[in-house]
Amino acid sequence: MRRRAGQQCCGRSIESSSDGGGFCRCGCCRKKGIQCRTDAEKRIRHCNKPAHLFSRSKSMSSAPEWLSNEQESASLAAMLSPSSPLSLESLAAESKAITLRRFGRTISLYAPLYLSNHCSSGCIYCGFASDRTTLRRRLEPDEIERELLAMKKLGISDILLLTGERTKAADFDYLRRAVEIAARSTQRVSVEAFPMSVAEYRTLAECGCTGITIYQETYNRERYEELHRWGPKKDFLDRLETPARALEGGIKTVGLGVLLGLSEPVEDALMLYRHVRHLSRAYWRAGISVSFPRMRPQTGGYEPPFPVDDHFLARMIFTFRIALPDVELVLSTRESAAYRDGMAGLGITRMSIASRTTVGGYDENNTDKGQFDVFDDRTAEEFCAALRAREIEPVFKNWEPVFNGPSGTQSRTLTQEGNCTHATER
Repeated sequence: MRRRAGQQCCGRSIESSSDGGGFCRCGCCRKKGIQCRTDAEKRIRHCNKPAHLFSRSKSMSSAPEWLSNEQESASLAAMLSPSSPLSLESLAAESKAITLRRFGRTISLYAPLYLSNHCSSGCIYCGFASDRTTLRRRLEPDEIERELLAMKKLGISDILLLTGERTKAADFDYLRRAVEIAARSTQRVSVEAFPMSVAEYRTLAECGCTGITIYQETYNRERYEELHRWGPKKDFLDRLETPARALEGGIKTVGLGVLLGLSEPVEDALMLYRHVRHLSRAYWRAGISVSFPRMRPQTGGYEPPFPVDDHFLARMIFTFRIALPDVELVLSTRESAAYRDGMAGLGITRMSIASRTTVGGYDENNTDKGQFDVFDDRTAEEFCAALRAREIEPVFKNWEPVFNGPSGTQSRTLTQEGNCTHATER
């Protein structure tokens, strides 16, 4: 039985084929020439993907059962509750002790590089939404290399490449080429972009991408649909399943998070925790990180209906460290210098530095409006000095390129022109 474009199969949108049939976006159906079926069990079989990728409850349009498992997050809920008998000070002390035992007195550092602000979605809270009057731009290959050189002069070798949702201006091939360029000159390359297929993630891994970051924004489906007015990002379930697809494709690390302020924060925190636990069980070798971004002023002037204060954010960070002792916790330059200094060593183990949220932002002459305002605008030198004053060592490199390539491989090779090839076992 055929399905029309836009319908669901394997949890992904259907793409039209020339004969009027449809194939799931994962690409396995197209490669095998098999038309999508309505029966979930047959889909799993012919797609040859693990069943947990398709573990939605009774209706294929329903959220997976693990997302609403209250028993899973009962202890976290008790610590997050405003009526909890556990004081913030006691949580901070335990979080600090766990951080010291598991990570030492270190903070790993990275910086974002915005490749493009083109976007096809209508997120009501985002400065890059398609209805904004923002001047649209993307970096060309020579501009990417100049940006990377400027970042290298700051000592930055851990790069996060960012784009908006998939567009003609910034599609998969554009992103793949950017990863190739970055992998030639940096130690570690991660991507924060649009959801992709398993095959596309494997291609990125072969080109040198070691991790992805993808925030669900909010796990409250009703709020999610209100906030994402149009475009591919409106597909709640497709986004929810993206981290699993990335790990299936050989990406080694995934970063999760919610945009605090969009929905009720305790509810979002609990479902974020369940998501982390679900992925940890299904992909026990994967590296998982959790970020805690708060809504900040951006183009469009959206006011978050559920503002999160410093006290709750600290409690959330401490409880996640206690509940997830080995997961990397990330705090970006959305937060003030004073707050980031205070949280260093108390649970946070990874931070961004010298961030620019504009396309081409590391060019000193760039005055474009960014995706959001940066609150910690210290230079890399100033930030590192502040860490060392607290006897915390900033780590610029914690990854060796020899380990690049899809999971299960230990090396990759690049042609002289920089085109990615399949990673090889050694």
